[in-house]
Amino acid sequence: MTTRATRGPRRRTVVALAVILAVLSAFVVRLVDIQVVSANEHVEDSLHVGNLGSTETIHGDRGSIVDANGITLASSVKVYDAQLSPSLIMQLESDEDRPPKVSWHEAADRIAEIVGQDADKLRAAVAANLEENPHSQYYQLANGLSTEKYLELRDLGLVYLAAKPRETRVYPNGAVAGNVVGYVDNAGEGQAGVEQMNTECLAPTSGERTYLRGKDGVVIPGSERTVDAVDGGTVQLTINSDLQWYLQQMIAEEAQKQAAKAGTVTVVEVATGKIRAAAEWPSLDPNDLDASSPDDWGTRVFGTTFEPGSTFKAITAAAALDTGAVDMKTTISAAGRETFPNGAVINDPFRHDTYQYTIAGALIDSSNVALSKIGTTIDSQTRFEYMQKFGVGDKTISFPREEGGVVHAPENWDSQTLYATTFGQAFTVTAPQVAGAYQAIANGGEKIDLSLLESCTTGEGDVVTPPAPHREQIISEKTAAEVTRMLENVSVQGGLSQQIEVPGYRVATKTGTAQKADGGGYIAGKYFTSMVGFAPVDDPQYVVVVTLDEPTKVVSSAATAPAFQKAMTQVLKTYRVSPSTTPMDELLPKYN
Repeated sequence: MTTRATRGPRRRTVVALAVILAVLSAFVVRLVDIQVVSANEHVEDSLHVGNLGSTETIHGDRGSIVDANGITLASSVKVYDAQLSPSLIMQLESDEDRPPKVSWHEAADRIAEIVGQDADKLRAAVAANLEENPHSQYYQLANGLSTEKYLELRDLGLVYLAAKPRETRVYPNGAVAGNVVGYVDNAGEGQAGVEQMNTECLAPTSGERTYLRGKDGVVIPGSERTVDAVDGGTVQLTINSDLQWYLQQMIAEEAQKQAAKAGTVTVVEVATGKIRAAAEWPSLDPNDLDASSPDDWGTRVFGTTFEPGSTFKAITAAAALDTGAVDMKTTISAAGRETFPNGAVINDPFRHDTYQYTIAGALIDSSNVALSKIGTTIDSQTRFEYMQKFGVGDKTISFPREEGGVVHAPENWDSQTLYATTFGQAFTVTAPQVAGAYQAIANGGEKIDLSLLESCTTGEGDVVTPPAPHREQIISEKTAAEVTRMLENVSVQGGLSQQIEVPGYRVATKTGTAQKADGGGYIAGKYFTSMVGFAPVDDPQYVVVVTLDEPTKVVSSAATAPAFQKAMTQVLKTYRVSPSTTPMDELLPKYN
C-alpha cells in the first residue's frame, strides 16, 4: 500500500523527468533542425560571422576565338609563376641532424635545367637575395611556365619551391588576323578588335568556394560549399585564316614593293555579306605588342578613311541609271578640262579633245568631266540618298575604332563639291564600305549588311547566332546588271586589263586614285590608291578591295593592280569557284 508520504516524492520525480525529457526533446528537435533540416541555411549564415568563414574566388577561363573553320586564333592557357624560399633553403642545408635528400647545389642543377637557366647564376642569385635579406622567403624563379614544366618542378619534391597558376592569353597563329582579333590587357580585358567587340561572349563568370575553419585552420567537414566558375564562350568568326595568312603576306610584299606606308585587302562574300578576310600591313602580333608600333594596334581595314576616287563612279552611274535619268544609249560630251556654269573647274586624268562618251566609255576612261555631267542629271538630294543607300557615312559592323567616314548633306555642298562627289571626292569611306557597295551591285542590287561574327557558343554549350543581317534592294536588278556589264568592260578595255586578268574568270573592276587631304586641302604628291572588283561576272561570288596608302614607286591606281590580281586569284582558288561558263557579251562602245 502506497502511503501519502511516498506518493509525493514519486510524483515530483515523474514530473521532473517529464520536464527534463521535454527540454531534451526540444533540444533534439532544434539540433535536427540546425544540423539537418536547415543545415545549408545555417552554414551559409555562419560563413559571414566572425573570422571562421573563408571564401575563395574560382576564376573561369576566357573563351576562345576561332575562324570560320574552327581554327583557334585566340585562347587562354594556364601558366605557372615559380618562386623559391631562400631562407628555407639555407635552413634545410644547415640542419646537420636531418640533411635534405637532395642538396641545394644538386637541386639548383635540376631546377635550372627545367626552367632554362644557368645553374651557377641561379645559385649566385639566391645567395645575393639572402645577403640582402637573410630572412628572405621570396625569390622569383621564372614566370609563365607551361604545365609540363610545372609538373617537372613539382616532381622534384622540394618544399622550398612553389608555383602559382595564372591564366594567360595566347594567339597560336601570331599575326594572322592579329589586327582583327585584337588583344587583352594584364587584367584579361579586351582592348581592341574582337577581344573587345565580343567581350560579352568571351568573358568568364567567376565562381566561389566557401567553408568554415576550426581553430587550427582545418576545414570543418560539411561546411564547404562550391559554386563552379563558367568559362567564357567561343566566338567563331567569318574569317578564313588560311586565306587571311596568304593575303597578309601578299599585301606586305606588294606594299613594300611600292614603298607605301600601308596596304589592306578586304574580301566579302557576295551572297551573304560575310567578311572572309581583312588583311593589312603593317600587321600586329597580339603575342608581342611591343614588337609593333602603337599605330598598328588598331585596324586600318576598319579604321582608315579615304576619298574613294573613281571606284565610286560606278555608284554615280548606278544612281543615274536607276532613276531613269540616263540609259545605256545616253551620250555625254566631255573635254579633258571644262568650266561648269557655276564656275567649278573639272579636269580629267588625261588630256583629250571633246569626246561623245557613252556611260560605259565614261567609266572605262574614268572621265571626271563626263561623270560630273552624268551625276548632275539627277538632283543633289536624290544622289545623296543613293550614296547613303550604298553605305557612305555608315559604319559597317561597329568594329572597335571603326570609322564611318564623312559625307556632308547637299545643302552644304559648294560649287566644286557638287561635281566632286560624282567622282568620289569631297567625302570619305572605308574599305569595307566600298566592299559593301560593290556587294550590292554584284548581288543583283540587293545590299546585305556586312558581318564578321558567325556565332557564340556559350560556356554552357548553347550556340547563339547573331540576328540575320539587314537586306535591302537599293537598285533594280536591271540597273545592277547594266553596271556589272560596264564594270566588266572596264576590266577588259581599261589600261590595266592585262595586269588584272584572272585566266578562266570574267572579272568586273574599277580603280580609284585620290589625293590625300590634310584638313585644309590636298597634299601634293600624296595619294591613296585602291581597286575593287568581283568575280565571276556570270555568277558573282566574292568582292575584293585592295588599298595602298601613299605608294611612291607608282602613284596611280596601277600600283594596286598586281595585288588585286593575286588576291582575286587566291580567293577563287581557296573557295574552289568554278571558272566562267558563259562568254562575255559584246564589247560596249566607248563613244558614239
